[in-house]
Amino acid sequence: MNKLTKVGCSALCGSLAAISAASAGEMSVTGGADLTWLSNSTVSGNPLGIGSNFNIKGSGELDNGWTFDVTTAFTNVGAYSAANITIDMGGLGKLNFNQGNSGNGIAAYDDKMPTAWEETWGAGQSTGVRLALGSGASQNIQYTTPTVLGTTIALTLAPDYGTSDVNDKTSGASDDTYKNSYDASININPSLGTEILSGLNIFGAASTIETVDGPGGVHDKYEAVAGATYDLGPISLGAQWSGDYTGVDTSDASGESGVNNLYKNFAFGVAFNVSDDLSVSYGEWQAVKAGYNHSNYNPKPRGDRTIDVKSLQGSYTMGGASFRIASTKVDNAAWDTTRDEETTTISLGLAF
Repeated sequence: MNKLTKVGCSALCGSLAAISAASAGEMSVTGGADLTWLSNSTVSGNPLGIGSNFNIKGSGELDNGWTFDVTTAFTNVGAYSAANITIDMGGLGKLNFNQGNSGNGIAAYDDKMPTAWEETWGAGQSTGVRLALGSGASQNIQYTTPTVLGTTIALTLAPDYGTSDVNDKTSGASDDTYKNSYDASININPSLGTEILSGLNIFGAASTIETVDGPGGVHDKYEAVAGATYDLGPISLGAQWSGDYTGVDTSDASGESGVNNLYKNFAFGVAFNVSDDLSVSYGEWQAVKAGYNHSNYNPKPRGDRTIDVKSLQGSYTMGGASFRIASTKVDNAAWDTTRDEETTTISLGLAF
């Protein structure tokens, strides 16, 4: 136990010196660059975009056979993004310590629909849809069980949700709005050895964010996601539903002006692998203000309460280069009846 504690601290400090005493560690750098050209029906300006992202990853093995990974991510312009540490305990499952890169908890299930390139809402068009975030948006710890009978369960905790990320040997200042956040997720592949069900995955996740008691009538927040994907040869299909109860129910809720108390989403997608290098997809996303605005409790016209997004995409890979194109249409972007927009995005991705 003492040896594990020592290794964890060394990994957090970014040093592989202590790790290599147990087993020789490795470090690698992976990443890529994206060039995009975006044409939008309502916005003018420079359409050229450049993105560069890379990850520094270290890995090693302990004397008892457990393995670990340490990943630090950098986004555009080399800005520090997030870091996470994963300890694989074999038959005991995995532990992940994450600085809130939305890779854990219910955030990992915000959109599981098959696609040739990007999510329906994420191909360059600003849509305003609300996604499930849960503990994944804050510094958290996640435990993932081993897969048994095709079933994997993950439990996530974000202590004092919303507190900014901090370095080792320090603690963050207490957040005055939220307490802890708890997520649970499950993924099931019920194939039971049958070929016809081998491509089926059923998933679900739920999240609770505790709020601090006080004036304003803000209650605990709840989120839930459920759906399924199915791969059959070159075709992938998927559908999912999600709901978001914001906890905002009264007109004097501080800092929550204009927020409804309930939102819900429905999405589906289909992707087809034409060949090993070429794939196409079509997806739709519908976001609805299902509850009432807390300031007046009056339902609004449905056109002002629904966002509809449709995206047709294609991707072709040639070695380390990927050529992608997306044609996206959104009605009532950000629940604004005057914002019906269309966007075409062309992308060249270079990986190393």
